[in-house]
Parts: sequence; C-alpha cells; structure tokens
Amino acid sequence: MRVVSVAINLPGPAAVARLVSMGATATTVLPPSGDPLEHYARAYFDELHAGQDIERLDLKSHEGRSRLDVLLAEADVLVTSSRPSALVRLGLDHESVGGRHTQVCQVDIVGHPGAAGEVAGHDLTYQAGAGLLPDGRLPATTAVDLAGAERAAAEACAALVERSRTGRGSRREVALSDVAVSVAAPFTHGLSAPGGPLGGGLPVYAVYAASVGHVALAALEPQFVARLCGALGLAPEGLTADRLREVFSGRTAQEWQQWADEHDIPLAALAPRA
Repeated sequence: MRVVSVAINLPGPAAVARLVSMGATATTVLPPSGDPLEHYARAYFDELHAGQDIERLDLKSHEGRSRLDVLLAEADVLVTSSRPSALVRLGLDHESVGGRHTQVCQVDIVGHPGAAGEVAGHDLTYQAGAGLLPDGRLPATTAVDLAGAERAAAEACAALVERSRTGRGSRREVALSDVAVSVAAPFTHGLSAPGGPLGGGLPVYAVYAASVGHVALAALEPQFVARLCGALGLAPEGLTADRLREVFSGRTAQEWQQWADEHDIPLAALAPRA
C-alpha cells in the first residue's frame, strides 16, 4: 500500500509511521519551510520518517500541485492534518482529490469534528478541554496526538477494507477533540481520578519512594496481591499504603526492580525523566 502524507507536526507523521510499520510505503510531502517537529525535536522527526521518501513541495505553486498529483495517482491513502478551508484552497479536500483519484482513501486529521473543524487547537488544548489537566500542569506527553495517530492508522485500514468491497476510496475524519474524550474516559468515570481505584485509592496500585528513586506497583489481580503478600511476608490486611511506604523505603528502586522480576510481581522502577 502506498501512503502520501501532507501532514506535519505529530499526529499525521505518527500515523504514517504506524502504517509503515505495518508494511506500507510512504512519501511525506513537506512545505518549503519544513515541519516544525524538525526544529523542536529533530531526532524524533527522523524516527517518525524512517524508511519514507520526503519531498519538499510548494503546494501553492502549479509545479508543486502537479508533482503531488503524480504521487496521488499511485497512492492508496492520503493523510492530511490541515483545517478544512486550507484543504479546499489547495484542492486537497476529498471531493477534489476523489474526483481526480477515485482510488485514494483520505484520512483527514482535524481538531474538532464536522462544522467545528476550523477551530484552532493542539494536544494541550484538547487535553485541557477533556479534563486531563486537573492540577494545571503541563502533561508529560502528547497523549491525544499519539492516540489520534493510532486512530488515524486504524481508519486508513478500515477505508482500505471498504475500498476492496466498493472499488472506490472514501474519506475518514479523525477529530482530536473526540480522541481526547476517549483518552479521558478512565478519569471522567472515576477510575483514575484522585482517590479512584487507579488514582490512589488502592495501595497495591501506586507509586512509592524507595531509598533511592521511586517504584510503581501495579498488583491489581488477586494472584499478584497474593504473590506480593507472600514475597513481603505480609497478611492481606497489612497491605496498607503506610506499610508499603515503610517497606519500599528500605531498598533502592533498582533493588526492588530485581526483586519484582524474581517474584513475577508487576513493579517497575521509575525511569529518570528525559
């Protein structure tokens, strides 16, 4: 399968990288100014575009559009991440692309669905709107962008299956604000909210300070709880947060990691922040 991408920043490139990992070949078309990700994190940009052809085209020029049409003539999937009005101006809306290249399955990554597609935003604003920043801190990662990339790759695959039945490409839309709502669901349903089962309410699912570093304990299932009790010599009623804090303070995080590996207990030493 041949993928052509005119998507910059993160969700689009990550989606294309996912499709490449599944066996697709890809050409990424960048504007003359390049992709902002090249400037922010060049190593990450290179990782996401590994194994792809990169062409820098001015799509506002006749020459650039002509070259893109050559690429689309042989493409199975087109990935975009521009506002709908920008796609119309470039002749890259699905009505225009599908009229020239009926085989192309188009995946448009947008900020908000439908008529709200012109509303500006990025991962930070989508996370904020979905309630994922309750403490007011910047998120540790661009979870919505990356989850959106996975959804975009899945939509591309679904469109290809549909094309195998109908003989024509179709348009799929991935709205990152919708993705944010899905990503936030464990929080909004109380599962990972403060005090929830995965938000500090269970002593066996928590982060503890070791003598050096920290460990993340995730002994949710009964067999892991029993294994944890046996390995620590504690009765189930002794698995309180206070007792576990006391226990884990007695060794380094790396020592606890080795101990957990030996006892088949889901525990990990926290990796240092990059």
